[in-house]
Amino acid sequence: MCIPRLLRSWRTVFLAIAAIASTGAALPALASPPAQAGAWPTKAIRFIVAAPGGSSLDVIARLLADRLRERLGQPLIVDNIPGASGTIATTTAAKAAPDGQTILLSYNGPLASTQFLTRLPYQPLKDLSPVVLTSSQPNVLAVNPGVPARNVAELIAYLKKNPGKLNYASVGNGSSSHLTMELFKNMTGTFVVHIPYNGAPPAATSLIAGDTQMLFSVPSAIVPHAKSGKARILAVSGATRFSLLPDTPTLAESGLLGFESLAWNGVLVPAGTSPEIIQRLNREINAILAMPDVKARLHNVALEPAGGTPEAFGAWMGAEAKKWQEVVRRTGATLD
Repeated sequence: MCIPRLLRSWRTVFLAIAAIASTGAALPALASPPAQAGAWPTKAIRFIVAAPGGSSLDVIARLLADRLRERLGQPLIVDNIPGASGTIATTTAAKAAPDGQTILLSYNGPLASTQFLTRLPYQPLKDLSPVVLTSSQPNVLAVNPGVPARNVAELIAYLKKNPGKLNYASVGNGSSSHLTMELFKNMTGTFVVHIPYNGAPPAATSLIAGDTQMLFSVPSAIVPHAKSGKARILAVSGATRFSLLPDTPTLAESGLLGFESLAWNGVLVPAGTSPEIIQRLNREINAILAMPDVKARLHNVALEPAGGTPEAFGAWMGAEAKKWQEVVRRTGATLD
């Protein structure tokens, strides 16, 4: 199977797998013996976030925590656990008691792709139960203004003339930022040296300082620098144009047919958590994501609210895992 065929529109895939999931096929994590919901919740809930404070993931977590407190009648204590590309936080949640007192907000790396780069102490769909996909966004391909390329075709031509002479920043080994660039290199036959950073802000800083010359990053980290002329955005990595950057072409439009890579995140709970608790959380979070003020706040950090059923989110995670397993195999991406 070629990569363009593998990376068909995520919307088409999502609708298809959602339909399959709705037929009643149980996911392994959802089939775990349930804990009793009872009068849940009766005390404060620990809300683990696989990112540092101030990150876009933290913005989502605090929006959800504030409104879930009102809707559930108990506070949610946000616990930011950054590090190891999100796997420390995700491991902590996977090993927590399935009593409804621990929920997790994590993202595509530790939930889908990192398992093919290193051995993890958890299995995403075995040790965690999906609740809801919260948001998604493409990465933007940006270059330092010193790079003589105004579009993707010019960038590819420049890279082919200068193999190994440019560095690219990523937000960490195994991240969407890292794997998206490895996919780009594989599809274009180019070579750029990987320089990993611990998060989007330092990666963006390295780009504008000229320490690195290109990167894939979530829009919120790079758009302000592009507006000030310190970076140049060439394309977005989604299958379609991003609604918040409507004038920016996709990589597929720019000649890389089938190219698609999204950064996404969602809420999960330890496997074995009561289905009633999962459904209650799903219902409440879907309602919150539909609120106009929540949508506006997420748009401010370039996030597109998602939503949907637990089954659809679990099926989406499974499809993403299969896609990135193949990408890792073809590109030879590593954590080094």
